[in-house]
Amino acid sequence: MTIEDETLALRVTAPDPEPPAEQEPRARTSRSAGPRRPLIDRRWAILLSLAPASVLELLPQTPSLLHTLAGLWLLFGVPVLLWRGVTARIVTTGTAALLLAVGFTVLTDIVVALTVNTTLPLLGVDRPLTRLILTVASAGAAVVLGVLVPMPRRPRRHDRGAWTRTRGLRPVAALGGLALVLSVAGPIRLNNGLGGTVSAVAMVVVAALICLLLLRRARYPVPVLEFGLYCVSAALLLLTSLRGQYITGHDIQKEYLYFRLALGGEHWDIGTYTDPYNACLSITLLPVQIFQLTALSDTSVFKVVLPLLFAFTPVLVHRAVRNVAPRVVALISAVYFIVFPTFLTDMPYLGRQEIAFLILGCAMVVLTDSGGPLRLRRIVFVVLLGGIVLSHYSTTYVVVGTLAVSFLLDKAWRLVSRRGRGRVRRKRREDRMLSFLTWWVVAVPAALALLWSGPLTHTGGQVERTLTAVASAVFGGESESGSSDTAYSILGGDKIPASERLKEYRADLLERTATERDDGDYLPLKEIDGLATPVVEVPTMKLTAAGRFLDAFGISVPGLNGALRQGAALFFQVMVMAGFAVALWARRSAFRPVRDQITIAAGAWCMVAVFTLVPQLSVDYSLLRAFQQGLFFFAPFLATATLWALRWAGRRTVPLACVLLSGLLLDLSGVVPKVLGGYPAQVQLSNSGQYHSIYYPHAEERRAALWLDARIAKDGRGLIQTDRFSYSRLQALLTHPTLADIHPAALRTDSYVLLGTVPTRTGQVTVFYGGDLITYEYPMKVLDSRDVIYSNGGAVIYR
Repeated sequence: MTIEDETLALRVTAPDPEPPAEQEPRARTSRSAGPRRPLIDRRWAILLSLAPASVLELLPQTPSLLHTLAGLWLLFGVPVLLWRGVTARIVTTGTAALLLAVGFTVLTDIVVALTVNTTLPLLGVDRPLTRLILTVASAGAAVVLGVLVPMPRRPRRHDRGAWTRTRGLRPVAALGGLALVLSVAGPIRLNNGLGGTVSAVAMVVVAALICLLLLRRARYPVPVLEFGLYCVSAALLLLTSLRGQYITGHDIQKEYLYFRLALGGEHWDIGTYTDPYNACLSITLLPVQIFQLTALSDTSVFKVVLPLLFAFTPVLVHRAVRNVAPRVVALISAVYFIVFPTFLTDMPYLGRQEIAFLILGCAMVVLTDSGGPLRLRRIVFVVLLGGIVLSHYSTTYVVVGTLAVSFLLDKAWRLVSRRGRGRVRRKRREDRMLSFLTWWVVAVPAALALLWSGPLTHTGGQVERTLTAVASAVFGGESESGSSDTAYSILGGDKIPASERLKEYRADLLERTATERDDGDYLPLKEIDGLATPVVEVPTMKLTAAGRFLDAFGISVPGLNGALRQGAALFFQVMVMAGFAVALWARRSAFRPVRDQITIAAGAWCMVAVFTLVPQLSVDYSLLRAFQQGLFFFAPFLATATLWALRWAGRRTVPLACVLLSGLLLDLSGVVPKVLGGYPAQVQLSNSGQYHSIYYPHAEERRAALWLDARIAKDGRGLIQTDRFSYSRLQALLTHPTLADIHPAALRTDSYVLLGTVPTRTGQVTVFYGGDLITYEYPMKVLDSRDVIYSNGGAVIYR
């Protein structure tokens, strides 16, 4: 037997077994009854369903509901059913096969659209992304898939029972359904100017569902637990993504713009806009397919469909950890992934990273399921990483860096072990195990990333600039200060005062405009020096009755809220590091990792450390997002440390873990600050606060943008200036040259100046610089020399 035959790749000891299906009573059957053969083979039944779905797609007057169902069936339903025949041979459990089929389906949709978008223009088709072409291409791809791939094997009796048992489904479905209903009703109420109580109740219901899953984990079958996790993640994501009548958020505004550009010409062309965003097919080709083949609005694709696809990611985290650890560790790992604040506050605004994380979750399931063939899993793992390359550049670079560090750590570990074995004749079993990572598993994704960002799309400029800045910082050159997010890290980092950030920003603007200022294109330096731009502190909510009660006892509510947030940040980091120690050396640990798991998790932790210590990286790619990505790798260590720290409670360990996780969720999601006051409002619960001011779109400024765009089109020329976040909200409407800055040092003398709703009503402007948000009082007298040519009470245009 070869070494490869003996390797377990990741798992040394199997995790605790699933509850046996034999616990459920079997239905009585007649002895004379033989197995019934279906009237039509399942494969052909699936393929035949393509015909009515395609007809509904192409009929001109198809009802919206039928049109949407037909499109979703073509894009997701049929491919998932067909891909399960392949995924069932890669992974060893039914839920893993289904989840992996979802990832394969998303990747297939992207590849199909890329194929028709690339090949048909060569044949003279100028608009390859029409409904007709995409319908034919999707149906054709499904036919090819159905003919070539095998169907899933008929499940064995005990496997079938694991899927058909419904113990616990009713309470989980009831709580999950209630959470989803409230997560839709809450944002709708807020969007109509009502309060955030319903949204807060939705989060309480989500916390209750998490506790139910943890407390009943041994009694409920795995599919029911994973269904509950999906409801939890979907509800939290919808609470944020459904805010606003239009596209609301930070990166999603620009993602939506490039989607609209691809949809407008029904053709994606990276040569027209060589921007890294435009190279992310997850926000260009995939949304175009969904929009063309369904009756969903363009905003619904980003606000509903992409978040619901991303909601599978925590389920994938659970499945990946469950392959190598007990249920309780897997569930807590998935909950930590959900509870981490970036999941709720940032991920709904990052469509490209939502899809990339979905595919990364599939890759982790393949990596940890050691029951499948090692070589096949390696190949599938690399293919999935190729899908990440097509979906999001930053996620790709962080994954490649993690794997590279892990590969080097593994080689170093084996070298040390080999020298130690020189005194021992007998090899240990673990020393004979092959690593899942091999040189080509790391090199191929890295090469694909370089190829895609280089000669294929020419969008690697940002990477080059970042690496140049990193090299300068490492080798002692000039370096900018990092994001203030690094202040939450135990590895170092300082929170830069907003006033200092604003001074750096002003100096940078003056340096970049010095030459043109001498030519009279910008305001004279003397005039700028006479204008004050004082920093405005982020407003906090008023103390509630509960907050005043605590204040009466001498407890500072703002200080308490700040301490809870800082304490949560330290908790995550300390527990990850403690998890490494517990898993390696503690006598009683819920999770015993092997070398691959340790080196991969260590590689991810090293990447978080690099983002903390190198300022430019914390600015270009949020440190919190890097930690969220790292949870794919080191979440089980975090869960293990939690259980170890609570081991003194005996049977009450898991109930105490429920209290801990629920407390983290309710605090980090904003429920506790809303109950107490004394903390900045969060957009998923309030119609106020910094995020609401800079990301929430308003009808008045949209009307002003359309008016100004029409005027410039009529005049034939003109330059627009507006603040960064008004531009972010309006960029899909402004089709003429626009500068996203109105700081006096950046104000041109020949431009139209558009003040959005927030600057018009509050006189305040927010900028993003050095990874931080800075709000300052805008000196309105700088615009006194200009004429007001438009005003509607919520936006003003100067000329």
